[in-house]
Amino acid sequence: MALGKYSRVDNRRSSSSYCSTVTIVVFVALCLVGIWMLTSSSVVPVQNIDVPQENKNLAKSQVIETNEGKTQPFEDNPGDLPDDARKGDDNEGSSQQENQEEKPEEKPEDKPEEKPEEKPEEKPEEKPEEKLEEKSEEQNEDKNGGNEETKPDDGRKTEDGDSKEENGEQGSESKPEGGDNGSGGQGDTEENSNEKQSNSNDTDEKKDEEKKTDDSNDTKDGENNNGQEGENVKQEEKSTDDTNENNQSKTSEEFPSGAQSELLNETSTQNGAWSTQAAESKNEKETQRSSTKQSGYVWKLCNVTAGSDYIPCLDNLQAIRSLPSTKHYEHRERHCPEEPPTCLVSLPEGYRRPIAWPTSREKIWYYNVPHTKLAEVKGHQNWVKVSGEYLTFPGGGTQFKHGALHYIDFIQESVNDLAWGKQSRVILDVGCGVASFGGFLFERDVLTMSLAPKDEHEAQVQFALERGIPAISAVMGTKRLPYPGRVFDVVHCARCRVPWHIEGGKLLLELNRLLRPGGFFVWSATPVYQKNAEDAGIWNAMKELTKAMCWELISINKDTVNGVSAAIYRKPTNNDCYEQRYEKEPPLCPDSDDPSAAWNVPLQACMHKISTNESERGSKWPEQWPSRLEKPPYWLLDSQVGVYGRAAPEDFTADHKHWNRVVTKSYLSGMGIDWSTVRNVMDMRAVYGGFAAALKNLKVWVMNVVSIDSADTLPIIFERGLFGIYHDWCESFNTYPRSYDLLHADHLFSKVKTRCNIAALVAETDRILRPDGKLIVRDNSETVNELESMFKSMKWEVRFTYFKDNEALLCVQKSMWRPSESETLQYAIA
Repeated sequence: MALGKYSRVDNRRSSSSYCSTVTIVVFVALCLVGIWMLTSSSVVPVQNIDVPQENKNLAKSQVIETNEGKTQPFEDNPGDLPDDARKGDDNEGSSQQENQEEKPEEKPEDKPEEKPEEKPEEKPEEKPEEKLEEKSEEQNEDKNGGNEETKPDDGRKTEDGDSKEENGEQGSESKPEGGDNGSGGQGDTEENSNEKQSNSNDTDEKKDEEKKTDDSNDTKDGENNNGQEGENVKQEEKSTDDTNENNQSKTSEEFPSGAQSELLNETSTQNGAWSTQAAESKNEKETQRSSTKQSGYVWKLCNVTAGSDYIPCLDNLQAIRSLPSTKHYEHRERHCPEEPPTCLVSLPEGYRRPIAWPTSREKIWYYNVPHTKLAEVKGHQNWVKVSGEYLTFPGGGTQFKHGALHYIDFIQESVNDLAWGKQSRVILDVGCGVASFGGFLFERDVLTMSLAPKDEHEAQVQFALERGIPAISAVMGTKRLPYPGRVFDVVHCARCRVPWHIEGGKLLLELNRLLRPGGFFVWSATPVYQKNAEDAGIWNAMKELTKAMCWELISINKDTVNGVSAAIYRKPTNNDCYEQRYEKEPPLCPDSDDPSAAWNVPLQACMHKISTNESERGSKWPEQWPSRLEKPPYWLLDSQVGVYGRAAPEDFTADHKHWNRVVTKSYLSGMGIDWSTVRNVMDMRAVYGGFAAALKNLKVWVMNVVSIDSADTLPIIFERGLFGIYHDWCESFNTYPRSYDLLHADHLFSKVKTRCNIAALVAETDRILRPDGKLIVRDNSETVNELESMFKSMKWEVRFTYFKDNEALLCVQKSMWRPSESETLQYAIA
């Protein structure tokens, strides 16, 4: 019995022990499930570190990209905490994120058919990230005001790598320069503190994300609140050691994640957020390869006879020595080396930043152009004088010793139809000397292309450019000047020493090609008013030649103040006189001869017929200035296709509006350029001249360069009352070193590098740009990355870079640095 009793007791004890064990197991299992749910709900929201806090406060109606590229609207989860409970509440952060995890894709009630079956336990982790990224993207677009110019992949590289979070700033509280939001993900730092404590790996991920987004900034596209068109440019921190930071700066080229990146279209794949990282990494690898390719480039100083005044195509002494003749000034023409130089031109000892306009018209620093020969020879004619550390320009010339302004007014009084600054806007001054005539014509709203050879009149064109006056080194020799036909309103020659009358008048016929029908030729030279045998012979020859060319002599007046006279001729506006000539000399050019063909074309002693078709260029005079600047020329027809694919007049207008917007919204206010120090500007790849037209209210002049392998739009530029020149950027430009304050290159370098050495073009920009001068480059990302590395290797300061899609914007500033090693160019040694 006892045994049976004890057996019952033992059975009862075994049953109780079994229940306790089951209870413990169930309890432990529930705890494990609870812990698993808590830990699993905290994994994804930690990634919110990439999204600013304020991006959570979105309007309810938004759009998410599906994997198939379709869009479907959704509303914020009605079960989510209110906005004020989601802004950095440390105590409730985990609960908020659990709610977001449980209901990430709840759809609006009015479209239940689009709501997918909710299975939180099967939901991929990338969906909340995708949702937050799309929210951020939508918010950024809302801030842009829905501007149609918004483009994907806003990115910016800066020289300073300081992040806002490292400075203790939160994304919801601070707005980096250049945009409203920080792109580094500072906003949720406090909100996710619980998760960071529970998962050290998440903290490591946060640090990695901060490092990669260190230099990223949110930008606003189009005409944004900061007033910048299509790009909100952040000026980069100045650095004196850009070369050593080359590799570090390249790490900031990644496109930002979250708010401002439409590159996240790629994240709709199954890889989720990692697709964005892959795209960023791919871009970074390409950038580093480009950087590696050029960062090791070694620059050397050009060892040449011309020294700091070296012009490669005019100082090719080897080619000049081999010329069979110099009778027609062949030695003053272009003779470019077979391989353009890649060395850098030295600076004159004591060089200083040039004096600003308009003071520079009266005086320049002597050590910037240390030449005194012209002052010794022409000082008595008030060309130039040496005054201590300055070279001064009294404003005189050979024919206007008492000042250019009086002489300019004298010409106007001689022929009222000239109408300086209205009827006559663009003129060519041949044999310009130091260009005082063109310098003072600015006061009459006239733009003058001053032209003179590099000859014994030492540095005359260099003096002009240093003074801030447009000028080019060229000679009337055996080839046409690099301008289209029928574009200049007036051609001026004040004792320019050009033998117009010889060899059938070939040189004067070149002026006839350049002169607009109805345009004027002003000739104030000794043959007009002196009666010695030589001058009388030249006058008689000119009288016969101009009559045969059908030029009308409309005025011969004497300037009593300067003691000179000027003969003023006018080109005919139709072909009547040509057809009525008894002798057909000089002959008419064949119809196949294009008067605008001017690059390395030999001169011909013939005249081109004048167009009488009202729809053709040259049949009518342009509208008066300034109306001609903004209106499409009358000869641009709807049937013609413009450069950008639209009808030509529409193309012209769109280009004009585009550059007005770019210059006004970005260049003038968003680049940190002090435009009061800018005078000489070159648009290295002008199309319609829109960039130059947009600068019309500034005290600058723009040399518009049309590449010989681009559409020939230079006649349109002249028709607008602007000027320019043809050029091949595989060769050196005909100007002295340190000529320009600002260079603008719109998609030039990427085109040039397909057919010639881009390093030579970089060296050429260094040659023609002044120290402290700026270069603005708009080009594809690959080219800009390559250029940035090359300019850094020359110790140029990178002011900013900006990337969007495959396009980029770069602004760099030239330094005073010169290499210590030199390279001897044998063809340039005397």
